[in-house]
Amino acid sequence: MRKDFPHLGFSLFFLSVWSSLSTGMAMAKNETIPVNVGVVLDFNISLGRIGMSCISMALSEFYASHGNYKTRLVLKTRDSRRDVVGAAAAALDLIQNEEVQAILGPGSSPQANFLIGLGEKAQVPIISFSATSPSLSSLRSQYFIRATLNDSTQVPAITAIFQAFEWREAVLIYVDNEYGDGIVPYLTDALQGINVRLTYRSVISPVASDDQIREELYKLMTKQTRVFIVHMFTPLGSRVFAKADEIGMMGEGYVWILTDGLTDLLTTLSPTDINSMQGVLGVKPYVPSTKEVQSFRVRWKKKFQQDYPLDETSEPNIFGLWAYDAARALAMAVEKVGTANFSFQKSNTSNNVSTDLDPIGVSQIGPDLLQSLLSTKFKGLSGDFQIFDGQLHSTAFQIVNVIGKGEREVGFWTPKNGIIRKLSFIDTNSTTYSTSKDNIGAIVWPGEPTFVPKGWVLPVNENKLRIGVPVKDGFSEFVKVTWDANNNKTQVTGYCIDVFDAVMNSLPYAVPYEYIPFGTPDGKPLGNYNDLIYQVFLKKYDAVVGDTTIVANRSRYVDFTLPYTESGVSMIVPIKDDKSKSAWTFLKPLTWDLWMTSACFFVFIGFVIWVLEHRINEDFRGPPSHQAGTIFWFSFSTMVFAQKERIVSNLARVVMIIWFFVVLILTQSYTASLTSMLTVQQLQPTVTDINELRAKGYYIGYQQGSFVLGFLKRMNFDESKFRIYNSPEELVDLLSKGSANGGIAAAFDEIPYMKLFISQHCSKYTMVQPTYKFDGFGFAFPRGSPMVPDVSRAVLNVTEGDQMIKIEKEWFGKTNSCSDDNESSLSSNNISLDSFWGLFLITGLTSFLALIIVLAMFLHKHRDVVTGEDSVSTKIKTLATLFDEKDLSFHTFRLPDQPYSGSIEPMPAVTNFSPRPSTFSTRPNNIPFSGEQGTSSSEHGGRSSTTPGGQSLPAIVPTVELANSNQERTIIPTSTSH
Repeated sequence: MRKDFPHLGFSLFFLSVWSSLSTGMAMAKNETIPVNVGVVLDFNISLGRIGMSCISMALSEFYASHGNYKTRLVLKTRDSRRDVVGAAAAALDLIQNEEVQAILGPGSSPQANFLIGLGEKAQVPIISFSATSPSLSSLRSQYFIRATLNDSTQVPAITAIFQAFEWREAVLIYVDNEYGDGIVPYLTDALQGINVRLTYRSVISPVASDDQIREELYKLMTKQTRVFIVHMFTPLGSRVFAKADEIGMMGEGYVWILTDGLTDLLTTLSPTDINSMQGVLGVKPYVPSTKEVQSFRVRWKKKFQQDYPLDETSEPNIFGLWAYDAARALAMAVEKVGTANFSFQKSNTSNNVSTDLDPIGVSQIGPDLLQSLLSTKFKGLSGDFQIFDGQLHSTAFQIVNVIGKGEREVGFWTPKNGIIRKLSFIDTNSTTYSTSKDNIGAIVWPGEPTFVPKGWVLPVNENKLRIGVPVKDGFSEFVKVTWDANNNKTQVTGYCIDVFDAVMNSLPYAVPYEYIPFGTPDGKPLGNYNDLIYQVFLKKYDAVVGDTTIVANRSRYVDFTLPYTESGVSMIVPIKDDKSKSAWTFLKPLTWDLWMTSACFFVFIGFVIWVLEHRINEDFRGPPSHQAGTIFWFSFSTMVFAQKERIVSNLARVVMIIWFFVVLILTQSYTASLTSMLTVQQLQPTVTDINELRAKGYYIGYQQGSFVLGFLKRMNFDESKFRIYNSPEELVDLLSKGSANGGIAAAFDEIPYMKLFISQHCSKYTMVQPTYKFDGFGFAFPRGSPMVPDVSRAVLNVTEGDQMIKIEKEWFGKTNSCSDDNESSLSSNNISLDSFWGLFLITGLTSFLALIIVLAMFLHKHRDVVTGEDSVSTKIKTLATLFDEKDLSFHTFRLPDQPYSGSIEPMPAVTNFSPRPSTFSTRPNNIPFSGEQGTSSSEHGGRSSTTPGGQSLPAIVPTVELANSNQERTIIPTSTSH
């Protein structure tokens, strides 16, 4: 028995160890690792309560579906009590005492600004789902993760709305803290990029009283801008709209646009708050209404009512969905880190002075947890969850309109397509970015007007626009100011005034205004046009209407509308009858270049015809002087078609047909032009060039107060040669005197004045080119005035319609009929080469082609000479001699009864017949033929005929010389009889 005790003891020891190991393994199998995570939110407001409920739901539902995970997040909550210092103290407590590995929160951007530094020091990720200020990105902390959108991402959607409705001014109302300040530079730059001006920034303190809010809104009412962008959270936003509705700023003509900070919280507002925001537009990130989201809303509502029975919030907002996704992402990231050492390494401080920040430890898993978070991605309730550059990115924004008890969707905005009506209608292949208001659904504006608010009105403290008008003595058709001393009133009339009245009446809204003359009570001007324009810059006038020209230096002080008159500055000079009595008038119809070209072509055509006809036509043969005379006679006689020489060559006939056509057109044009010069009155300007005025030192004039003075100075005119006129009558007087008699040689003024003047004096004066480009008359408004685009469009409508014609007829009457005659008489009657160079080109090409063909045929026929062994000079002399001889193979040199064989045959003796002048020359039988026929011709220089080989031939009288194919001469004696 004792021997069995050891075996029994060993068995009992083995059973106890196995039992212990089995129990430990079972316990290890069911054990999870808790990971402390902090939550810092404002639990006294709906945003904090919604966020907390969504975080707790996210973790409970996540671990319920992932029971095999080894880690469990344990929430350590702290209330920041809507205070920046409170949020920082809460985070410090969580890091020091609870050793949290991450913090979800805080709820606002100012609080996050403090917490980011703590997270960086302790290497604890700060995950905020509602701190949206763009300024937080500038801190560049890798441990700050924005599980929400940056406020700057909504700016393009807001600017697209401005483009759609063509608003040009806006007022930004924002809260005075980190959240409000962050969007200002982004929004300002974006609006400036589309030519929209932020006229005012209204900054409201988060703790502003109702009286302070009301005072600020009253200030906004005194301004003309009526488009307001509101960037703040509740409850401040709700209070602002309540006061705006109270003082009448939610009525007709106003436009309110909410950023996503307030738009996302519309579901948390009370019915009273919603009622004060009727007609407001808002933008917010788009969240697809999936089955998961709908199911979550039902579960959340049930849980939220249990946790906060007194809170009337009906459904979670976008921040709640982001909180839910952020909690899930953190749980997944912690699990990926694994069962690591979730502890802090305490810092050792050697300083004698210690603070509460000194004992902050460093999380051992902080860097790994950060990388795990950045690599986590999944399909969340708010969409695809993935962190880029430390924050989420949105693909679309929803545009909503506050109507009735809530909001209504009116459109969407995407970075690729711009404003669209429905996301389901997006063409994935389209790259067109749209800002059309047609893609936005029907909007109910504040006050429920039937039209889109124009975005500005006249300030309530001003009854009428003050319109400055110039005071002047002359050209009263444009602007005329009449003073009534009895009633102490002024009457302003004129072409420019009627145009402005028509433009303002065509606007889709009423604008009251009154004309204020820029002059003294006795009718004298207070300054020139530049001085008048400057009064708008000084805000003494709201606009300037009159014959004010749009020039660059004035645009630095005002904004001009589109011009409503013709543009430019021109020169006006006297005209004189230039009907010439000169004996050389007949030369004026054609310009010198056309005369020279015609003369050259007459000689050239004569030469071409001589070359083509010399060897085959007796009319183009004879002594050199006779042939030269024939060339000139024949060519110039074609001018009157009086040539007697016959043309036998087909090539020459082709050339002459074309030349006859050119001569016909040239002579007819010459006749018509000369007739016009001798019969029509020729009115020509006395000065035709601005350089002539400068070179000869003539006096010139300009209208008093006009910008033309500066123009003349820039054109380098001598200022001592300037003379001023105030009226058309003074201008007539100066021009009639002339520069040498106390007058002027020319006047410079704008085209509208010049056309009016010419219509009254078209028989004595005319405008001379060139016209110097300027922009015409326009209406001047203050820089950045929202009226300029509307008035410019109205100007186009008026100038393109019949109303403008009626106004012009009323003030200027019908244009004098002599204007057209004057212009036609001033046009040049000279005919230039430009009108005929095509005909000369055709004639020249045809002639050269004919010459080339004849030359080629001649060289081919005498190719044995060309290819011979003689020198070049000898060849040229031989070819010249051969060319001077008759081509007896041509049909004009054959006997009438001899058939043409196409080859060269000896010609029989010819006696007793009367040959035609074009074929043979006759002589008495005892006198030899001329030397040109190859006979002895001592009387023509004593030369005997020789063959190309140099052999002398006996003189035989009479003879007929024929050239055979071997280029040798055949002398055939003939017998004669009487």
